[in-house]
Amino acid sequence: MQELTFLPVADHALMVQLGTEVSEALSAQVVALDKAIAAAGIEGVQETVPAFVNLLVEFDPLVTDHATLQAQITGCAERAEVRDNAGTLHEVPVCYDADLAPDLAAVAEARGISEEEAIALHLSGDYRVGMYGFAPGYAYLSGVTEALRVPRKPAPVRGIPRGAVLIAGPQCLVTTLKMPTGWSIIGRSPTEVLCNDPARPFLFDVGDRIKFRRIDRAEFDASYREDAT
Repeated sequence: MQELTFLPVADHALMVQLGTEVSEALSAQVVALDKAIAAAGIEGVQETVPAFVNLLVEFDPLVTDHATLQAQITGCAERAEVRDNAGTLHEVPVCYDADLAPDLAAVAEARGISEEEAIALHLSGDYRVGMYGFAPGYAYLSGVTEALRVPRKPAPVRGIPRGAVLIAGPQCLVTTLKMPTGWSIIGRSPTEVLCNDPARPFLFDVGDRIKFRRIDRAEFDASYREDAT
């Protein structure tokens, strides 16, 4: 476990920093610490929010304080069991037909490869959920291979539908709402990441692994729900 840095970010929240560079090893440590804090049942802790390199701990300031919580989290870190592939593996279907993947050709051209080669590179990746952010259910996945990486677009495009499979730099994402994006759209998935369940609002947990599976248009059309939220 990396040496922890603590930053009070509100009277009811403490940021625990484990490092500065995104990596599989650091992500595994964040997940391990998150689970250790949950297992400890620390009085006053209301929620933990894991991300790529840090963990936000929200608490009831009438029950505990920053200093007490820092000491307890340090103890949790000493007991945490770090496992490289502890997360659940999810298979996510994706269709790469041209009208569902408007940026696939541009990505392939930018990388000097064919569209089929770009699809194969995307399918070969081993992705991990690093954090949620930006919009409900937006699970940021690390793991895009160097050969497929492209930068964000200069300006966002509006009206991108739910299920769009996006890449930018080393990250990938499946959209959950109709939203603008500056990322490249290389396919679309019928997978519903938003679960509409207050007890479990998202399909994935931080630390879970994702494998994409190619499907044809018939399978996509049979599975995709236009009214899903």
